[in-house]
Amino acid sequence: MSDVSIHMNGAKVAGTHPAPSDCVEDYFALLKPRVMSLVIFTAMTGIILAPGSIHPWLAVIALLCISVGAGASGALNMWYDADIDAKMQRTERRPVPAGRIVPDNALAFGLILATGSVLLLGVAVNWVAAGFLAFTIFFYAVIYTIWLKRSTPQNIVIGGAAGAFPPMIGWTAVTGTIDPHSIALFLIIFLWTPPHFWALALFRSQDYANAGVPMLPVVAGLQATRKQILIYSIIMLPASVLPFLLGYSGVTYLVGACILGAVLVWRAWAVYRDRAGEDGHRAAKRLFGFSILYLFLIYLLLLADRAVTLFFPGGVL
Repeated sequence: MSDVSIHMNGAKVAGTHPAPSDCVEDYFALLKPRVMSLVIFTAMTGIILAPGSIHPWLAVIALLCISVGAGASGALNMWYDADIDAKMQRTERRPVPAGRIVPDNALAFGLILATGSVLLLGVAVNWVAAGFLAFTIFFYAVIYTIWLKRSTPQNIVIGGAAGAFPPMIGWTAVTGTIDPHSIALFLIIFLWTPPHFWALALFRSQDYANAGVPMLPVVAGLQATRKQILIYSIIMLPASVLPFLLGYSGVTYLVGACILGAVLVWRAWAVYRDRAGEDGHRAAKRLFGFSILYLFLIYLLLLADRAVTLFFPGGVL
């Protein structure tokens, strides 16, 4: 056993942890694989929906680079946030605060992956997509992690843009340009992010308070957060039908998106209505769980609708 002290921004987290192991599993955990899986899926959707064509191998390389870039962002986030991660029950077992990876190694790992993913995407696919990926990594690691997260309750609103860029990067990998049509894919994730993370923050508010992170429930209170969750969930309804209005999805998607949007609003209303004790926590947990399923199904509907268009040009509805 060894004493490990982590210094971040003048903060110090000390404790007794196992000596750093630097095992593969811990480095993989730095990539935030759950987040990475969502990035891969949404970026793939952007590639498939984009007009034009791309060689299958180049599409695979683009997906690899986007996912590795997302993993690099996660590693840089865990490096910088090790001090507050150590104070939160949800994150205290992450590799850096737990002492399994030393901070300098996490930083180097993130920087190497970030540089490699951007360069490979530029050389193999196109430099517009590579520049977009570089900006996304910078936005998450610097603008969100270093600046916004610790300074404003709107951290997740503005910072959520980083998680919404991957489908646009995928689209740009095909077209070589930043197409306004891809902004609809961005908006779906961008507007989804606040109710998703605020639902988590409702039943983890003490965690954030202990770490000094100004999440909305900590700063503005639980009721104000519930109200914002409901507002964003309602806004999601028209935003989610933009792909149909812009002409690159059909009725199959429209019907599914409206149904999913209605369920999301219903779940958000339950959070707003059930405010007391365990009922409130239960409603927030249900919304949090459904929001993950919602985003997956919305993007799956986009892919299914494209498949229907390809195999049934005359339509099935």
